[in-house]
Amino acid sequence: MIPAVLYAVPAFLLLIVVEALSYRFAPDDDERGYELRDTTTSLSMGAGSQLIGFPWKLLTVGAYAALWTVAPVHLSPTSVWTWVLLFFADDLAYYWFHRTHHEVRLFWAGHVVHHSSRFFNLSTALRQSWTPMTSLPFWLGLALLGIPPWMIFLQQSISLLYQFFLHTERVDRLPRPIEWIFNTPSHHRVHHGANAEYLDRNYGGILIIWDRLFGTFEPERATVRYGLTKNITSYNPLRVATHEYAAIWADLRSAGCWRHRLGYLFGRPGWQPSTSAAPPAPAVSR
Repeated sequence: MIPAVLYAVPAFLLLIVVEALSYRFAPDDDERGYELRDTTTSLSMGAGSQLIGFPWKLLTVGAYAALWTVAPVHLSPTSVWTWVLLFFADDLAYYWFHRTHHEVRLFWAGHVVHHSSRFFNLSTALRQSWTPMTSLPFWLGLALLGIPPWMIFLQQSISLLYQFFLHTERVDRLPRPIEWIFNTPSHHRVHHGANAEYLDRNYGGILIIWDRLFGTFEPERATVRYGLTKNITSYNPLRVATHEYAAIWADLRSAGCWRHRLGYLFGRPGWQPSTSAAPPAPAVSR
């Protein structure tokens, strides 16, 4: 296990300070910048995520190692093709992990943390979930391919390091070939948008090609409105981390049958029982 993200924390904090100062000395009326309470919450969520995530990583190491042991082949870390395979396999796994955590309410309850800020800056990247256990299934296949577990963890860290730099309004669009292939700040601003046309778009990690391939890509056009369609007003990290789980529990208690309970758990965020023969309305809880 290579805690590359943990080693990068001092650099993250320094860059957050630099970006905040850039708003102080070079403000932009179209950019929201920083707000002290919001930034403090984001940093607190990041610290909590690291504390909770460490013991879970130990269990994840065991799961990856067990599957790697029984894999039909063991790929060599000295082969460049193993690294190429890992890069694309990890990024594809991240796409489906990310998409699932937007489209299934039980998973969304953990991921909603990352979207709960109405600001979009480098500190937003650190506003992470306190329930990391839902990510495990999406990378198990890489171990079964014969990729050593330490390589999987390293590539996951590289992807997270890359994504840190996507959380900024200070970078406009990049050259078109880069925007077409890679995830960029412009693409990721769309992903954090609560605008109707931006909901559940641009799930990619390093690459944006998966979104183009699977029909979830949306370019940045209208000004992005950050946050949720139903924002929370609390800056309490515990409340931010658990508010959607509390909402799910309330819905489960009010549900009249198991079909409805399953809908509240595994339907899209915003799912409601149909009250007529018409199909249910689109999800709006984002």
